[in-house]
Amino acid sequence: MGGKMPGWVQTGYQEYARRLPKELNLELVEVPLGYRPKTQRRKGEAPDRAVELEGKAILKALTRDDHVVALAVEGSVWSTEQLAKNLRSWQVSGNNICLLIGGPDGLDKTCMARANQSWSLSALTLPHPLVRVLLIEQLYRAWSINAGHPYHR
Repeated sequence: MGGKMPGWVQTGYQEYARRLPKELNLELVEVPLGYRPKTQRRKGEAPDRAVELEGKAILKALTRDDHVVALAVEGSVWSTEQLAKNLRSWQVSGNNICLLIGGPDGLDKTCMARANQSWSLSALTLPHPLVRVLLIEQLYRAWSINAGHPYHR
């Protein structure tokens, strides 16, 4: 979710994207954040309409055969080694793997329902720009484990 990421996010993402081998064929698809009126920014008020619109936009970007992994606090916690096993399995499947990073208010329930897997990077609340960098670094680390590359030690 989101566009116009800070320079450090773009730099970090591009660095790890560059390191990944071409056979992983990475594609970043940015879906714009839904509009959040200032009146919805009051303490405790959820921007439900914005999250719903974001969910519709995400689902529109997916195909029927995509294997969807939703990143969510309530998802399963994976070690880096478990991620490496999942990456190996995803590569063998031949399907597109779509990793969904929600906006500041998370993913819509329709995205969670569409997901084949739900993965929690942490019990902490993380800003979605940071998640983008953290996610690609972990994918690179998982690939390095599978490839016997010395990056993961």
